[in-house]
Amino acid sequence: MDKLNYAELGLKVGMEFHQMLDTNRKLFCHCPPSILRECADYSFIRELRPTKSELGEIDPAALFEFKRGRIYVYQGFREVSCLVEMDEEPPHELNKEALEIAIMIALMMKSKVVDEVYVMRKIVIDGSNTTGFQRTALIALGGSIKVGGKEIPIQTICLEEDAARLVGTKGREATYKLDRLGIPLIEIATAPVISSPEEAELVAFKIGQLLRITGKVKRGLGTIRQDLNISIRGGAKIEVKGVQRLELIGKIVEYEALRQYNLLKIRDELKRRGLKEDDLREDFVDVTHVFKSTRSKLISKVVSKGGVVLALRLPLFKGLLGFEIQPGRRLGTEMADRARFWGGVSGIIHSDELPGYGISEKEVEEIKRTLRMKELDAFVLIADEREKALEGLKAVLVRAKEALRGVPEETRGPNPDGTTHFSRPRPGSARMYPETDIRPTRITNEMIEEIKRKLPELPEEKYEKFVKIYGLNRELANKMILSYRLDLFEKLVKKFPSISPNFIASTLENTLRSLKREGVPIENLTDERIEEVFEALHNGLMAKEAIAVVLKLLAERPYLSVKEAVSKLGLKAISEEELKKIVAKVVRAKLELIRERGERALGPIMGEVMKKVRGRIDGRKVSEVVRYFIRDVLAKSERA
Repeated sequence: MDKLNYAELGLKVGMEFHQMLDTNRKLFCHCPPSILRECADYSFIRELRPTKSELGEIDPAALFEFKRGRIYVYQGFREVSCLVEMDEEPPHELNKEALEIAIMIALMMKSKVVDEVYVMRKIVIDGSNTTGFQRTALIALGGSIKVGGKEIPIQTICLEEDAARLVGTKGREATYKLDRLGIPLIEIATAPVISSPEEAELVAFKIGQLLRITGKVKRGLGTIRQDLNISIRGGAKIEVKGVQRLELIGKIVEYEALRQYNLLKIRDELKRRGLKEDDLREDFVDVTHVFKSTRSKLISKVVSKGGVVLALRLPLFKGLLGFEIQPGRRLGTEMADRARFWGGVSGIIHSDELPGYGISEKEVEEIKRTLRMKELDAFVLIADEREKALEGLKAVLVRAKEALRGVPEETRGPNPDGTTHFSRPRPGSARMYPETDIRPTRITNEMIEEIKRKLPELPEEKYEKFVKIYGLNRELANKMILSYRLDLFEKLVKKFPSISPNFIASTLENTLRSLKREGVPIENLTDERIEEVFEALHNGLMAKEAIAVVLKLLAERPYLSVKEAVSKLGLKAISEEELKKIVAKVVRAKLELIRERGERALGPIMGEVMKKVRGRIDGRKVSEVVRYFIRDVLAKSERA
């Protein structure tokens, strides 16, 4: 893979940061904003269809979802969902608590709060809302945050209802739970001025930090989601939706820039070969007969059930279907994504990966003859029911034509490794219209002034306190000012006064970073789990020297309790009396060394003792006790 120069590529990234607010009720009803894991109390079925906007247009993303022909099953909970979530009752008034939190966040970012809040409907018919639209309200415009000395403009700050929770799909049926639907969500959109993967990650962490220090947002996986708009010069604006892990953002930006860069290379190669869009025709050929004696289990299974094998010739695509555009993903992978979505097939087989899948060289040559292929041509096969295979190949053909143009505009979803997959076409601009069931809310000067009096201390204002009161050195204080876990640091310092603020800060910034570099999945360490570890340290269950290995084990095995982790590692803390017994035993075995070297024997004896007690008691206490015993031996020797 090429090493990219993002400045030369003209990389532009804009971010939409979504965070659940920690309020007493949902945004448009009085149900508690809780996510439940138990079985639902009731369910119902809906089908959704797109409607025209006030300008008579249909949103392309909505049309796409409609054409998939899905049926939506909604599961509800009496405890946290009501007739509003079922769309059987009009929405209640806008949650004032959520509105005040959104205004507080806007003021922290120096945004201009609107005079009157109007709720709008945004068409969404992917099943994530029973109504076929999402309610959203603009709260503020403008403002900025500073990241690495650079001003990142804020475009809009909105308040909206969260979506229902997708829990499974089976054929045409998609099942959603209604517990999450309606939870207040703040959306912060930046200008597309982010110019590197590293900067994108820093911006996400900075916004997350500001939201956390309000003390008014929910925590944990699933409470934060980012949408990233990414483009390079000559490419296209790609929206990657639903990134839940902040630490994955940099990798997603890197891989999307790489994908667009490689798609442009494919475009240029196709043009160099002389391909014209008219050369790509809807000419689907039944080649089932080629596989009458095939050893391919994949194909014989389909054919035995009455399915067919259809082929599409792609002129001048040889070698390009297998061209890697992201790690582990090729142009052929993108065609397979489209075929799955539009045709409902399991995948495709293309000529760049054959022979393979049990398909022989002889069968490949027979397909080439049947399709009358030339030297630089490629082909795609789909084995499935005839109608599904036809729809799948139509989608492949569309994607092949898009390859000739470069980078198609689309919405993509994140994969766990930072690569992305096709999700749906990008929505158009004709999907927003006024919500007529909710009255506008006036924002008065008195309300703004009252909220200003409640604003939390900003990170930059904490620096002197960290240095003068907490005793952090200037480097560590700067790290904490920029840290996503800034609020957690202050909470731990206040809750556990027996633990040095320096040690807490170093653990949160240095130890966790070091574990991440080692490949430890530190994203499994929630704030609550980290707090439990420090509580164990505070209560004497473990020594501070053990904290890194305990955190590592808990990240790798999140199901363990802190007590179980300490026990498994054999790091249960020992008392000073137990330490003295261990030191006394080592000293008795090293009397000659002590008499020979005097206090210079401290190092070797410390090494012996630490082999037995490392991670179970403070190293300074060990040094203190060992030194005491050595001096006692030397004093007795002098008296003798």
